[in-house]
Amino acid sequence: MARLRRRRRGRGRVYVLLGLLVVVPSVFYYFYTEIRPTVIFGLRDDYAHAIPFQDVPAGLDSLSAESCGQCHQAIYEEWKTSIHAHAYRDPFFQAYWKKDGYVWVCLNCHTPLENQQPTLIKEIPNNRVERAVEVENPRYDMAYQEEGVTCAACHVRDGKILGPFDDSAAPHPTEYDPAFRTTAICYRCHNVVSGPFQFYNVGPCGTYAEYEGEFFMKEQGFTCQHCHMPEISRPVAEGGPIRQGRRHLWRGGHDPEMIKRAVAIQVRADPPNPKRGEPVTMTLTLINAGAGHKIPTGDPDRHFTVEFYVKDRTGRILEQQTDTMGRWIFWQPVILEVYDNRLLPLASRDYEFSYELPEAGSDLVLEARVQYHILTDGQHTMLRETYGLRSDDPYRYTIYTRQFPLNDKLATALSTERPVEARLGCPAQENGVHPESPGPVRGHHDLLTIG
Repeated sequence: MARLRRRRRGRGRVYVLLGLLVVVPSVFYYFYTEIRPTVIFGLRDDYAHAIPFQDVPAGLDSLSAESCGQCHQAIYEEWKTSIHAHAYRDPFFQAYWKKDGYVWVCLNCHTPLENQQPTLIKEIPNNRVERAVEVENPRYDMAYQEEGVTCAACHVRDGKILGPFDDSAAPHPTEYDPAFRTTAICYRCHNVVSGPFQFYNVGPCGTYAEYEGEFFMKEQGFTCQHCHMPEISRPVAEGGPIRQGRRHLWRGGHDPEMIKRAVAIQVRADPPNPKRGEPVTMTLTLINAGAGHKIPTGDPDRHFTVEFYVKDRTGRILEQQTDTMGRWIFWQPVILEVYDNRLLPLASRDYEFSYELPEAGSDLVLEARVQYHILTDGQHTMLRETYGLRSDDPYRYTIYTRQFPLNDKLATALSTERPVEARLGCPAQENGVHPESPGPVRGHHDLLTIG
């Protein structure tokens, strides 16, 4: 009898195990195919679909940027240098897009007009991107797709050219749109939101949501355009009246000079005059002095590293320390942002490194370095080895580096460090001028300090 009960218990365990082997994979399959999004963001109505097809306004021969440039030559030349113009051809985008299986939804920001897309999306069942009903787009213009975020993406709607002026005289229909004077014009593509089972602090590309409105917007009256489209006085079109307009540059996270102008850096020592054989603590203060949003912002892979190296006369590294500023995210089985130590607008953070000065005279140096990374080394290697990235475009920039002697000359070297001074506001100035040495506007003690 006991043997029979043991046999039944044994069979019961087998049935339970078999049941688990069937149920658990089924649950995971259902989760990944019916619940968890296949892309790392959620769909919002305005960017879940392309901007509707736009006809060529009367008086124009084409929607191409080159056609616009016949009259708006200066703006066209600026646009050609921008990341907007290269939004589709950008090698990093192309590699990531290949990794994501050339999913259609990415095009809604990188080539936002229906005119630029090979298929039309008729339906998105249950917001499942992979189940979208796609049909061939008979009006697709392959050459136009290459223009990325082209002029018409922002300025052409319903046969009219939209813009920030209400008194335009032009050979084509025009209409004043107040959105061009607010942050609303940037909202569609720079405020990508979370989807189901995606637990970001903000969206994966949530620069718009990070914008700090209290000082920059209310006190200074700044919008996104103040930094990324610097003001300039010039004719909007050839032969037109001089207006206070904006440069079409959109410099940002891919421009090392823009990054340098957004931060202020100071290095100091404690004690300020260390003696031989005495430990000294070097402190590098990094300040978000010029960006109205967190730094870094945009793609979750972007980050800063603050690095200290002790080197001998041959450049050999004897000791080093690296700290990282960015976002830490688990991607599986759900997206969970576990840590975010990026700097808020006007915030600062101290990074410390301690080292004992040698007893004897020394030719050792301490090198302090700050680098900005568009993506991680691992991601870059993966894109090159697996997804065809062949660009030589840099994916990390050194935005600050300096060497300090670890001897009795240290105090003298530190005395030549520029004081912590930065414009509280964006790095762009009138007429697009970016002075090398912005004047002080508020002391370090007035800044918000984050530990």
